[in-house]
Amino acid sequence: MSQHAEPSPGRPSHGGDASWAQRSGDRSSGWVTGGVVFAGVLLLLNGALAVLQGIAAIAEDDVYARIGTYVYEMSLTGWGIVHVILGALVFVTGYGLLKDMAWARVAGIVLASLSLIAQFLFLPYSPVWSVIMMAIDVFVIWALASRQDNASSRA
Repeated sequence: MSQHAEPSPGRPSHGGDASWAQRSGDRSSGWVTGGVVFAGVLLLLNGALAVLQGIAAIAEDDVYARIGTYVYEMSLTGWGIVHVILGALVFVTGYGLLKDMAWARVAGIVLASLSLIAQFLFLPYSPVWSVIMMAIDVFVIWALASRQDNASSRA
């Protein structure tokens, strides 16, 4: 009895099969694809947390610290509305990414960019949280921008 089994039709054979080389080249893009799924989950969470952040800013003006003069000063109610609207759009886009919808990738890059700008402008009100959210937005932009479609990578 031999210890070696015949390769099954679904498994690659290592004897010069060109399809095996192509599939092994796809392993490096597997991490990026996993990054896109992770970006979709992060967008879902980022959107939900932005909505909650916006509700907190609208409901109670004493949740966030008062700041002195600030170049991009806006009332907390205004910031709350911005966060609720942007958060809802980000949440829907994250859901679209997880469902692998074509529009969600471009929308995710655009909305993560807008979220990054909004968090930068909100920095004096909540500095630690804004920096964390900005870092997450940068990762989401990178993951979505570096994804390659299967059709274009085979050409």
